Parts: sequence; C-alpha cells; structure tokens
Amino acid sequence: MSNLDTLLERNKAIAAQQSAEGTTMPSLLAASGNLKATIIGCADMRVDPAHILGIKLGEALVIRNIGGRITPVLLEELGLLGRIGQVLGGAPAGGGEFHLIVLHHTDCGITRLAGDPDKLAHYFQIPESEVKAKAVTDPYAAVAADVALLRAVPALPAKWLLSGLVYDVATGLVNTVVPPAPIRTS
Repeated sequence: MSNLDTLLERNKAIAAQQSAEGTTMPSLLAASGNLKATIIGCADMRVDPAHILGIKLGEALVIRNIGGRITPVLLEELGLLGRIGQVLGGAPAGGGEFHLIVLHHTDCGITRLAGDPDKLAHYFQIPESEVKAKAVTDPYAAVAADVALLRAVPALPAKWLLSGLVYDVATGLVNTVVPPAPIRTS
C-alpha cells in the first residue's frame, strides 16, 4: 500500500463522519457563519494549526507557508480571499468579531536559513540589509514583527482582532506573544 493509498483510506474514514455539504464558501471579510478567524501558520508538518488549536471544519481559514511569515505573496493571497468574499456577496469588512492570528513555532526550519540572507531576502522580497529585522532565529521576536507588519496594512479592517502566538513543539503548548487587540484603534 502506498502513502497515497493510506491517505485515501483515512479520507474514507473521515468522510464517513463529516463532510462540508450544505456549507458555503465563507467570506474572509464577512466574519459570519462559521468563519471566525484566519490563522497564518508554518508549513511544518508538526505544526498543523487546526490540530494544535482544535479547529473544526469550517471554523477558520488556515494559510500556511515557510515560517508562517507575512510576505508579499501572503498579503496578495489575503487580498484575493477578500475579493472572493466580495464576489460571493460577503458582508462589508468589519462585521462581527473576526480574529487574524499569526502562529509561529519553536524549532522552525526557517532558522536553518539564517546563514543564507540572499535566500531570505528573496523570500521576503526585501533588500538583504533588512533580513536581520525579520528575526528568523527567534520565533517570539518574529511573531511580534509580523503582527506589527499586519497592523501597517491599511486594507485590513481596523476592527479585526489581531494576535501573535508561538507554539512550543517540545511541550505542545501555545504561548501568547501579542494579545488580541484591534488591528488599529483609528
């Protein structure tokens, strides 16, 4: 049995217990229905935000990339998701409580790229001289930097809650680095 066969068998077991039938594609902007959060996390297979945070199907949108970092590509994805919500008739931005969560973790693979500032500069689409400010070797400083970057994005609704978390892979616990607060107070 191949790895794919194993995964397809697991899918059959899951499908027998749940499905997304009857739900609609939620709007990133609407914050209605089941969608209450967007979580930006790392692609590391040990750090699945849905598993770590006990998220059920349809409760949150999870976006994963290397390091769970805020990059120009990720910001473009958020914009496209917002547009999808508009096309689907989502409510105006800021309706209901909505939480944007940045989730980094200890022992992240991105730390192994600290010696390759040219690769990191390309990933973040910044000059190499600015790579150090990305704090790739410290998940606590990195999550704080990414939350600060999101606060500076004028397209994000000011009323959305924004927070930064770090998952400790050794203990399995999530630590709050940046407590939930509106993206902007004005």
